[in-house]
Amino acid sequence: MSILTLILGESGTGKSTSLRHFDPKNTLLIQSIHKPLPFRPKGWGLLNKQNPEGNIFVTDNSAKVCEIMAKTQREIIVIDDFQYIMANEYMRRAKETGFQKFTDIGRGAWDIFDLATKLAPNKRVYILAHTQNDDFGRTKIKTIGKMLDEKITLEGMVTICLRTQVADGKYQFSTQNNGSDTTKSPMGLFEQQLIDNDLNAVDSAICDYYGISKPQEQANE
Repeated sequence: MSILTLILGESGTGKSTSLRHFDPKNTLLIQSIHKPLPFRPKGWGLLNKQNPEGNIFVTDNSAKVCEIMAKTQREIIVIDDFQYIMANEYMRRAKETGFQKFTDIGRGAWDIFDLATKLAPNKRVYILAHTQNDDFGRTKIKTIGKMLDEKITLEGMVTICLRTQVADGKYQFSTQNNGSDTTKSPMGLFEQQLIDNDLNAVDSAICDYYGISKPQEQANE
């Protein structure tokens, strides 16, 4: 069973930047919208026919996301701007009437989350997404419409959900619920409520907590 972690936050609060210390050789980045990385992209490149060793794959098709997740040999998978997988499909089908498009979009989102928890035990999946406030002022993952929210609680499918925090120019992740959001983490995984927005450090903590050997550790054994 793979470990799925959800990273929530508004645009510009450090979600994509948190990838900066990942080893590109061991990481697959799936972008729903192709955009430059917010750090020096040494070792990062598009995965395509011209560059089969690349580690950035661009698609907003949920079935294709699942296909590439299942195929990759890399241990770390990051899906960035997850909400656009839903939003782009909605916009493509905006002229359709009825509820079928919402059902299809919801199923696609569920398929990705479901598969992300069923990969090999050494796999770690990080889904980065924007936030929205519900009618009760609670901050949650951004989706498409109330119908989808009523049918699927995506945060309920994960054990670790971190939220970005920015204060005094410092970018961090919140690790514990503040009473009005969906942030959560297992007891003892993180010593502090606020940690640096460094997904590589988060990944190391997760591997240590669940007894997963990282490639460099395996090489030293």
